[in-house]
Amino acid sequence: MRKPRFIPLEQFDQQGPTLRRCDHEGCEDEGEFRAPKSPTRLQEYYWFCINHIREYNKSWDFYKGMTPDQIEISRVSDITWNRPSWPVGGWRTLLENAQYFDGLEPFLKMVTRPPTLPKDVQKGLETLEMKHPLTIEALKKQYKSLVKLHHPDLHPGDKMAEERLKSINEAYQVVKKYLGK
Repeated sequence: MRKPRFIPLEQFDQQGPTLRRCDHEGCEDEGEFRAPKSPTRLQEYYWFCINHIREYNKSWDFYKGMTPDQIEISRVSDITWNRPSWPVGGWRTLLENAQYFDGLEPFLKMVTRPPTLPKDVQKGLETLEMKHPLTIEALKKQYKSLVKLHHPDLHPGDKMAEERLKSINEAYQVVKKYLGK
């Protein structure tokens, strides 16, 4: 014999507790187990007895009637707990995948503006013949190639070569400091 379950206060009336009947047609057992009515109405329930909840669960298919694209969107939404998330890879990847995010248009307009760099960093990038964004590895590679090209030992007696090398060194230090290295 099954142990009686706790009956919430709301289910009592003047005559005593009311039992919820199984929603399966023709069943007179108590409906103890809830089951969602459909994938679009997950907060509305049928109440079944143990035998009919087992039948219902065997035939339940959340994705029934959905296209493969709808299934994929639902799957990805479930992975992120139905919240928008920013893909790994920074702002550029976010902008490329903007169609997957609702309500971010004003924010994306702010992000699409190019970053404003300090004047000394802009000048340093011009001297090094580089553009932002860049990595420290790319900066070092460009610096080494410019030093080899403009080194005063390769241009004996040329005072301008010495000045170019000084400006390259200064620009490299400014940009390297800006990158946090």
